[in-house]
Amino acid sequence: MHKDNYQKIIDQIEGTAAKLVVVSKTRSLDQIRPFYDQGQRMFGENRVPELVEKHAALPDDIDWHLIGHLQTNKVKYIADFVGLIHSVDSLRLLEEINKQALKSDRKIPVLLQFKIAQEESKYGLKITDLNDFQAKNYPSIVFRGVMGMASFVDDKTQVTSEFRRLKSIFDKIKISHFSKNADFTEISMGMSGDYEIALAEGSTMLRVGSLVF
Repeated sequence: MHKDNYQKIIDQIEGTAAKLVVVSKTRSLDQIRPFYDQGQRMFGENRVPELVEKHAALPDDIDWHLIGHLQTNKVKYIADFVGLIHSVDSLRLLEEINKQALKSDRKIPVLLQFKIAQEESKYGLKITDLNDFQAKNYPSIVFRGVMGMASFVDDKTQVTSEFRRLKSIFDKIKISHFSKNADFTEISMGMSGDYEIALAEGSTMLRVGSLVF
């Protein structure tokens, strides 16, 4: 645990709407525990098997977030405990999450992931994918907001522009699709290399791993 970097981010978000998700993917239980002991409760994983394993081994009050690309056939393994799925990048995946949430007799909170980067490797919805979207068709899902990943480049102007685009998408669909949804408040953007830009552009959820480890 890099206590100085961790504390720096905690200090930076104090008094703002932003929260820190410590990205614990590939980290051992011994590496994660010091954060828990410091009071950190939100942790993010990008692979389902690793998430399931850590959920079973660590305290029950951890709020586990799935932040990586999620295949529909893996939803069932996390449906009964996942705290938030950041990476909903297709309506087909939404349908499966709704189905598995119903089976688990709970409502699963999700973020809609939009493609804001120019890199082909990034997943995400386009705003036109929501043309026929109706939140009421997914009664076992709680829509909490949006998520996006900026391009992995040193050009701060480009990164700023991409984060602004996600904030703009959030503002638009909040009015067009979620105006009556008080839960729709989150903008998950910003990682170890660009979290300060994301914070300045309105992020409410930072996903930081390597910097704090």
